[in-house]
Amino acid sequence: QVQLVESGGGLVQAGGSLRLSCAASGNMFGINIMGWYRQAPGKQREMVATVTVGNIPTYADFVKGRFTSSRDTTKNTVDLQMNSLKPEDTAVYYCAASRFIGAQTYWGQGTQVTVSS
Repeated sequence: QVQLVESGGGLVQAGGSLRLSCAASGNMFGINIMGWYRQAPGKQREMVATVTVGNIPTYADFVKGRFTSSRDTTKNTVDLQMNSLKPEDTAVYYCAASRFIGAQTYWGQGTQVTVSS
């Protein structure tokens, strides 16, 4: 089992920045992918950014140029730096981890990000 704990959410004005952090614990052997997803009210959960064990990120188009994600495999952490936030970025952000695409995904409890206009 893998446990994930997010921190860093909150309320910010449009154009502002927030940094989310996720700490993982448990059996991290073979966890190749860590990343961030989000879910807004009434919408499906969507991928925001994923980072491989080699620290290669993949971003959703809607955050490219605004968000960056990095991973520290020695500390089992993954961060999400969010800049130029927009009201449409308002959502619950979840940390996720999996061994490979299509494998079981472990989820954190989520952290609320609210961007006011």
